[in-house]
Amino acid sequence: MTSAVSAAVVLAGCASGGKPATAPASDLLGAGNPQVLLLGEVHDNAQGHKLRYELLRQRVEAGWRPAIVMEQFDRENQDLVDKAQKGCADAQCVIRVAGGAHWDWQLYYPVIQLALTYHLPLVAGNLSRSDASRVVRDGVASSFDPKSVRQYQLDQPLPAAIVSEQQQEIISGHCNMLPEMMVGGMVNAQVARDIWMAKIVLDQQPRDVVLIAGNGHVRKDIGAGYWIRQAAPTLSMRSVGFIEGRDNGGRYDSIQPLAPQQRDDPCKQVKKG
Repeated sequence: MTSAVSAAVVLAGCASGGKPATAPASDLLGAGNPQVLLLGEVHDNAQGHKLRYELLRQRVEAGWRPAIVMEQFDRENQDLVDKAQKGCADAQCVIRVAGGAHWDWQLYYPVIQLALTYHLPLVAGNLSRSDASRVVRDGVASSFDPKSVRQYQLDQPLPAAIVSEQQQEIISGHCNMLPEMMVGGMVNAQVARDIWMAKIVLDQQPRDVVLIAGNGHVRKDIGAGYWIRQAAPTLSMRSVGFIEGRDNGGRYDSIQPLAPQQRDDPCKQVKKG
């Protein structure tokens, strides 16, 4: 998960004003449904959550039946997610049974309810914090089985372009005050999350699948989209960034611009220190 500080700092610089959109842009997906749809978010931007839900609702009500992989559920909690889907009548019950403590779950209520209503599988898509800590200490490959290590070439150095871009994102996302000795481990943790999401997405095949995750994770140049393409280049895939601003920069196939969420300066406390 990209931290709230990271999301806010990275996106604040490109935020633009204007009236909030009330419906998703018509050109985000095109006519057909891809086999893999990556839908991003600024974690605390309520408008983005509403527009993303509306985009997904329209497709599902028209007959699409994808599995929904969610960053918000840690992978070791899949049994709880399955139990909740079988036994819960509404999304609030799913959140109570399987939700963790680090998310504003009411923002995800509509997507979870949509999954319950249309019997769409909910799939846990994230590394836990303990898993990520192990990756920081022991490297990306430490969180994967031997087959995945071979498939994603994790016994080799990570691609230099991905490492460089992830370093920039992590440093700026921590107010340019992160100790240098911590950067490499945090890059590894972010990459491990991206690869895990890619693996879980591909595990849903041949069923179509939607990934609900932060904008950093759904990027096609360095995020889960990159790793999905490396492992399954023939799948049809679409990456959509829901961003505060209008700068795509080749990160996504399309973007939904958002009005900036009102928030305090996330670096204020860091600057005081």
